[in-house]
Amino acid sequence: MAEPPQTDVSRPSALPTAKLLHRPALDQALVDQNSEEYLNAIEEEWNKRLDAEVEILVDGMVDIVSLASIGDKDKFRIAQETFQAELRAESMVRAANSLLSITHSLKLLLLLSDEAQIARWRDEEMKDVRHEKSEAQQKVAVLLDELFRSPPQPT
Repeated sequence: MAEPPQTDVSRPSALPTAKLLHRPALDQALVDQNSEEYLNAIEEEWNKRLDAEVEILVDGMVDIVSLASIGDKDKFRIAQETFQAELRAESMVRAANSLLSITHSLKLLLLLSDEAQIARWRDEEMKDVRHEKSEAQQKVAVLLDELFRSPPQPT
């Protein structure tokens, strides 16, 4: 009997040995979080992305300005600085496009989000701020009373 031709195509002979219902620890941690912790984690991730892109823009601008020095330069140095400036400008354009993409995503998230939940959060925040304001006003009133009641000290 002739042997089958040799090829580099994989021919599985059995089902893969996968572990069903096995979740990595990271996914389980996300499941165990409550909604506020989950949203805070997502917010932190968005903030990190924004910070990284803005840092790229700032660093690129600083580098381009530092390359723009005037002085005696040979043709090689001029070509080298031109190339560096082009690279920085390209990275800044990518960062700006990424920021535009982030703003578009955030706009979509806002448009598609649960407005009732946002209103509840805003109301809770306003309640907390008003409570802190009243506490601060009471502290100031107590301090003013103490200040005006204390007898003048001789000098």
